Amino acid sequence: MMQTKSFSFGIIFLAVFGLFSCVGEISTAIEEDPYFDLKGFVEENIQKLDSVEVTKVSQIQEEENEVSVVYSIQDLEEEFSIFIEADINKASMLQSYKTSTSDDLLTHEAPPKSKEKVKYIKVTYENDAVSSVSIKIADDNLFYSTTTLAAIYIDTSTKLIDRYSIETSQKIWFLDENDMKIKGTIVPN
Repeated sequence: MMQTKSFSFGIIFLAVFGLFSCVGEISTAIEEDPYFDLKGFVEENIQKLDSVEVTKVSQIQEEENEVSVVYSIQDLEEEFSIFIEADINKASMLQSYKTSTSDDLLTHEAPPKSKEKVKYIKVTYENDAVSSVSIKIADDNLFYSTTTLAAIYIDTSTKLIDRYSIETSQKIWFLDENDMKIKGTIVPN
């Protein structure tokens, strides 16, 4: 009878010990992102711009087109998808970027010979608030090369996105280089 009680006590002890060890793992798993949360920043700012009017200037090669469009949140998610996809807060990229800071600039930059497609994210601050975010994405192989420079600018008085730009240059083997530029300006209400 004594052996059964000590055996039961041993099992209960191991079960309780196991539960407490799991609690420690859960609490350490919830940590802050190592890099600027670009995806979260863009998604949060898009939510503030539902049904916004945008004056959009598109230039493909030398042909320029200007339109005025009203964007829903879903349209804005598509328009800003290059920023959302440039998220570098992934486990595989944990040690891939060098971070430097100053009073008004935060930079995450991949080393020169890095295979990472996101080459840098630069966040500019004004009065401790984000005033602009710029990114560079590049990919190069035997058959093609592509480079995208993009930026979002925040109006410091309204704390809303007031303009953005996306410039892409692509060169495919045996074809001429293809250049595309988009500049969008949010029309104030």
